[in-house]
Formats: sequence, C-alpha cells, structure tokens
Amino acid sequence: MPTPLPLQELPPLSSLKGFEAAARLLSLRAAATELHLTHPAIVNQIQRLEQNLGVKLFAREGRHIILTDAGQRFYPVVREALTGLAQGAKALRQMQQSQPLTVQVYVTTSIRWLAPRLADFQSAHPDVKLKLMTCSIGWEFDEANADVGIVFRDGPLAEHLHWQPLFESRLFPVCSPQMLEGCTLPLPDETLKTLPLIGVYTEGWNWDSYFQALGLGPCPSRNCIVVDTLIVALEMAARAEGVALVNGPFADEDLLSGRLVNPTGQVIAGGGAWGAVCHRKLAQDARVATFLNWLHIQSEASPSQVCTK
Repeated sequence: MPTPLPLQELPPLSSLKGFEAAARLLSLRAAATELHLTHPAIVNQIQRLEQNLGVKLFAREGRHIILTDAGQRFYPVVREALTGLAQGAKALRQMQQSQPLTVQVYVTTSIRWLAPRLADFQSAHPDVKLKLMTCSIGWEFDEANADVGIVFRDGPLAEHLHWQPLFESRLFPVCSPQMLEGCTLPLPDETLKTLPLIGVYTEGWNWDSYFQALGLGPCPSRNCIVVDTLIVALEMAARAEGVALVNGPFADEDLLSGRLVNPTGQVIAGGGAWGAVCHRKLAQDARVATFLNWLHIQSEASPSQVCTK
C-alpha cells in the first residue's frame, strides 16, 4: 500500500499556474493575459505562494522581473509537476472519448425510430461510438448506467438533468386496413370501442385516458388485449388482430406505406413529451453535444402523418 502523501507540505496549488507562467514569460502582465486573469490576481497568487514557502521567487531588475535563486530551483519542479498532471488528464480524457456513448432507449423507440437512423449518425460522426441500452419497463432515466436517454416525461425533471425536446405527445389509434373492410371511414369514436383493442401495460397512457379525453367513458375491458410493448401491439394491429394506441412517431412509416391506418382520423394531445435527457454537466461533453444536435435534426426531419387536434 502506498504511503500517505505529505499534503501539509504542498504549496497553494491554485498559485502554481500563475507562478509557472510568470517564471516562463518573466512578466506578470503577460502571465495574466495568457491565463485570462487580471494583473492583481497574478500578483496575489505569487504573494500567496511566496508567503507559504517563506522565500522570494521573483526580484525586480529595473522595470522587469527575474527569478531569484529560489525561483530558479522551484520552477523546474513546478513545470514537471504541472506537465505530469496535464498529460495524465489528457490521457484520461482521450480514454473517455474512446468509450462508447451509452444511450438508454425504449424497445419501440429503438426499433421504430432510432435504429434505422444510426447508420446516418455513424457515417457523419465516425469518431463517436454509440452503445444502445434498450428497456421495456420503466420510464425513468437510468443515469447510473446511461450517458443519454431518449425517454417520455409527463412531469417535472430533476434540476441536475438537461432536457432536449424531440416530439410532442399525440395519441391516435391505428389498425390494419383489412380490419376495416366494408366500413365507412372515418369510424365514429363510439364504434372504435366495439372493436378489439390492444393495450400496453408498461405505458403511462391507455385506452381509458383516450376515450375519457373524448368524453366516451372508460375502455370496455372485455375486448381489450394487454401486451408489454408498443412494438408488439403494432405488429398485432398490422395483422388485423386489433386496434393499437400510439403516442409519438412510431407508426408514421406504416401510415405512410398504408400498412396501418388511423380508423377515426382522430388525434389528441397526450400530455407530456418525448425528448433526450442527460446530466447537465455531461451536456457540455463534445460527444454528447454532437449526439443531441443530431437527434434534434432527426426529429425535425421525421415524417409526420398525423396532426394533433
């Protein structure tokens, strides 16, 4: 086990950068300019350092400063120490930059929106590696295991988190065109309640909230099948096994191709929003900022086949 460091012998570390710059440049004003500090701030750093060490590090020679014997002895020590710290910090940053950026994303969001776009991201940003962490249960951002989350929120966000909106919340029904053969479209909302419905128990919205928003009371449970993810509900709807309830852009491609249709043409605001979330400090990381900017561009370019009413 390494022996404890004699920390009581350390000089004020905040003064070492000022001393190194002043000793190298032999100018307090030039050191202040290089470090983006004021002249009095550099003077104060040098004075604190000299008081701590009990020696003078600089002397005046006319209008210029020179290093004293003590300053000349101390400068290479400080230079070597700061160089080692800088190199160690750079190595750690480079190691961090080489690590994949872990992105928490729900299963349906991944399959129906993010994954088909990832080739575009990797082509545009080959130096930023992504690692997807998919989940099907729970809506909270798992900041202990993910750098960025693409999540749905319907309440306040913790103060330490950064939020970037992506999509508005919009609820609408979808089903296979084959399920509607012989029907006059758009279907009345009351008729929709008589059809087989597919609910998702992991989602914060449901058929009850949809029908109640339309003033039609609760969902009839006798004809509602419940599954665990929207991707399952959408596949069942495409096979004419029922009507799924969608919140977000995850059926837009199927609506565009005609594989799914909105039987009523009705769309309601769902409350809440879809977006990207990360720690506020991490939002300044170059890799995270690049990914968040790309997500914003992708959300703006996403096709929208429905309009919220």
